[in-house]
Amino acid sequence: MTIGDLIRLMSDGDFHSGEQLGERLGVSRTAVWKQLKKLEALGIPLEAVKGLGYRLGEPVELLEGAGIVSRLDSQSRPALNRLFVEEALDSTNAFLRERFAQGAGHGEVCLAESQSAGRGRRGRHWVSPWGRGLLLSLGWRFENGVAALEGLSLAVGVVLAEVLEHEGVRVALKWPNDVLLVTDEGHQKLAGILLEVQGDLEGPCEVVIGIGLNVFLPPAMREAVDQPVGAVADQVPGVSRNALAAALIGGLLELMQGFEARGFVAWQAAWNARHAHADREVEVVQGNQSYRGVARGVDEAGHLQVRCGDESRWLAGGEISVRGRP
Repeated sequence: MTIGDLIRLMSDGDFHSGEQLGERLGVSRTAVWKQLKKLEALGIPLEAVKGLGYRLGEPVELLEGAGIVSRLDSQSRPALNRLFVEEALDSTNAFLRERFAQGAGHGEVCLAESQSAGRGRRGRHWVSPWGRGLLLSLGWRFENGVAALEGLSLAVGVVLAEVLEHEGVRVALKWPNDVLLVTDEGHQKLAGILLEVQGDLEGPCEVVIGIGLNVFLPPAMREAVDQPVGAVADQVPGVSRNALAAALIGGLLELMQGFEARGFVAWQAAWNARHAHADREVEVVQGNQSYRGVARGVDEAGHLQVRCGDESRWLAGGEISVRGRP
């Protein structure tokens, strides 16, 4: 019995006694009780009524692989070689890196309800409550080397922004790998993108694109994060994680099929139109050094222009952080 098995059984909204749950799942009442406690520890609310049993305090939509694949259109579906939907992983990116090590990985997508070692840029831990976000990785093999991938992470941000905007979410893009929720109070972090590349500068290379997206985010989780964070459901309360996953996978597969031939220039204008810090003062942090300037747009390679007085500096990713000034 897994947490997913228990949630599926309780997703009808009715009360279930511990005995009934045990019979349906083929386990003891004690085992059911332990899993119910685990649900509560994961932030999944339960209602308990004496004489009736337990039910979910709010609906939980589990990710369903068949339903996601059925939503893909005729252009993206053939490019998907395999979809994995896992209940718990260390990291969806690590899962696909291992698939590449086994000779597979190209055109494969991995989704997980939870991960224990998810990372963002600069080694930061990506926090996501069980079954409330989208933890997604896609693997792709390119033939023309790492140099042909300039700006790919920014193009991924454009695809994610377009998917969210189609759902009615207001977003902005923060260079180089963040998607922000636009609110009346300001910007809140909504999603992060992490690319991991293995291969040659001029030969075949393998890319794993990891995305962490907050779909639903309980108050306790927001308080545990040291920056303003938001979730898709803040602006679209009835959003479907499966529909979002399908739209995002379809958009990414379309992007990957055309990126090597077109380059980032095809997405440059779309990124600049959503630039969160355009023409605003920013602080650039690089190692132990920092300086201030005014952010401009990105060029055809995805490099960000920052004006420092009469001087223009071009930022090329890596261990650089750009922070908006109040």
